[in-house]
Amino acid sequence: MTRHLLPRTAPEPRLGRWDSWSLAAALVTILFWASAFAGVRASLQEFGPGPLALYRFLVASLALGGYALVARIPPPPARLLLPVTLVSLVGITAYHLLLNYGQVTVPAGTASIIIAVVPVMTALLSLALGQERLSPVGWVGSLVSLGGVLLIVLGRGQSVEFTGGALLVLGSALASALYFVLQKPLLAQVRPLQFTVWSLMTGTVPMLVFAPELLRVWGQAPLSAHLTVVYIGLFPAALAYLTWSYAISRVGAAACTNLMYITPVLATLIAYLWLGERPTRMTLLGGAVALGGVVLVNTLGRRPARATAKQGS
Repeated sequence: MTRHLLPRTAPEPRLGRWDSWSLAAALVTILFWASAFAGVRASLQEFGPGPLALYRFLVASLALGGYALVARIPPPPARLLLPVTLVSLVGITAYHLLLNYGQVTVPAGTASIIIAVVPVMTALLSLALGQERLSPVGWVGSLVSLGGVLLIVLGRGQSVEFTGGALLVLGSALASALYFVLQKPLLAQVRPLQFTVWSLMTGTVPMLVFAPELLRVWGQAPLSAHLTVVYIGLFPAALAYLTWSYAISRVGAAACTNLMYITPVLATLIAYLWLGERPTRMTLLGGAVALGGVVLVNTLGRRPARATAKQGS
C-alpha cells in the first residue's frame, strides 16, 4: 500500500478522482511551473543553459536533501534505484536541459504553449502502455493539438534559430510526458517525497559536467540573477515536483496533466509582467489551436482502460 506524506485526514486516493488535497497540490505545482518559464528566460541572460540547469537543481537538491537528512527519509529500495535513476535522467536531466537550450531563442510564453502539449503526449503514451484508451474524438483532439504546436514551431516569420529552439522545447515536452507516465508505477512503491528527493538528486548528477562553466560566470552575475535561480530552484523545482508527485500518486498522471492547459495562460501573463514579452499573432493562433485540442482530448476524448479503472476501485 502506498504511504503518503500528507496527514491521514486526506481522503483515500482514487485514480482519476480529485479530492481537495490532490487538487491543491496540483494547482500549487501549476502556478510555480508557470512562473518558471519567465524565471528561466531571465536567468539565461546571466548563465548559460547548462550552468543554469545545474545551479537550479543544486539548489533544489540541497533543499530536499537537507530535509531528507533531518526527516530521515531513506533512499528507495535497492531494486528501484535503477528505475528511479533512468526515469530521472529523462524527466529531470533531459527535460530541463532541452528546455533551457530551447528558451535561449524561444520566449517564455511561447515555450509554455509548446509544453502544454504534454497532456496529449501523456495520453498517447498511456494509450501505448494500456493505461487508458482514446475515443475517435480523442484522436482528433490529439492531431489538432499537435497541429497547433507545429504552427508555432514552423510559423512564418520565425528565424531558423527560433525553429530549432522550438523543436528543443518540443523534445522537452516529450521527456516530461515520459516522466509523468513512467513515475506512476514507482509511486505505487515509494512515498512521493522519497521519490521526489532522489529523482531530483540523481537527475542533477549528470549536470555536474557544467560545473566549470558555472564557476566561471558565478561571480559575474548580479544578486538579482542569483535570487531568481534560488527561487526557481526552491519553488518551481523542489516544492512543485513534490506536490506534483503527491498528486500523481493519488489520481494518476492523466488526470493531473489535464490541468496543464492552464499553464500557458499563467506563464504568458507572468512573462508579460516580468519580462515585457508580447506573444506574436502566430503564437496566439497556434496556442489557441493547441489548447483547444488539449481540452478536447481531456473532456470527450478519454476512455479509461478496464485494467486502469480496476486499480482505482
